[in-house]
Amino acid sequence: MTELDDARYHNLSSQTMDRLTEYFEDLGDELEMDDYDIEYSSGVLTLRLGAHGTYVINKQPPNRQIWLSSPISGPERYDYDVARNAWFCRHKDESLGVLLSREISEALAIDAAVPIN
Repeated sequence: MTELDDARYHNLSSQTMDRLTEYFEDLGDELEMDDYDIEYSSGVLTLRLGAHGTYVINKQPPNRQIWLSSPISGPERYDYDVARNAWFCRHKDESLGVLLSREISEALAIDAAVPIN
């Protein structure tokens, strides 16, 4: 994977976090779940899905990564893959968007299409 400089990392990671926040806020408005909650502050997005658990997605500037803590698949680190134009997990060869779409779809019994790569 190609190394990002600091400015490009901050731009890409901020865009990603903004898209995730907007998507999950809109999803929360559509769902009728009392215990659904989303919070974004200081580079950390927390998505609470009640009995389905809590996701924490955060920027990690020193490593130029995005980290995910999932109640289903556990913790993972994502590096930006310039060739794929996506945040990818080296260990699973899967993008952050694909993993989140699959897990949210299964947890909430909906067809989630998280709008990031």
